[in-house]
Amino acid sequence: MNNTQELEQLFSYGSLQLEAVQLATFGRKLAGVSDALPGYCQTRIAKDPSVIATSGEQYYLNAQFTGQDSDVVEGTRFQVTRAELERADIYEAATAYKRVSVQLKSGTHSWIYVSATSGQ
Repeated sequence: MNNTQELEQLFSYGSLQLEAVQLATFGRKLAGVSDALPGYCQTRIAKDPSVIATSGEQYYLNAQFTGQDSDVVEGTRFQVTRAELERADIYEAATAYKRVSVQLKSGTHSWIYVSATSGQ
């Protein structure tokens, strides 16, 4: 990765944490740090069978905004290039997610993906 490329923060609570998905999406394994998303709860959405082969999971995880301080979604924050973020957009759009900006528990502003049908 070129040091002159602008880096973005990307928080994952689901399949982007999986090495196989990272290799297929970014061509490399990402290094990340644990972080959390306050004010959200985690829900599950049934997957299209054609997508199960890549992640091995039967459900999509979704972070749903609640606004409740007691609700927290645990996950991993990664630094990715803008080009990698665009590749993540393609991966997640294929599974009906949209990218939104949030502030994580660490205070870091980051991108996350939520269900395209959520009110977020």
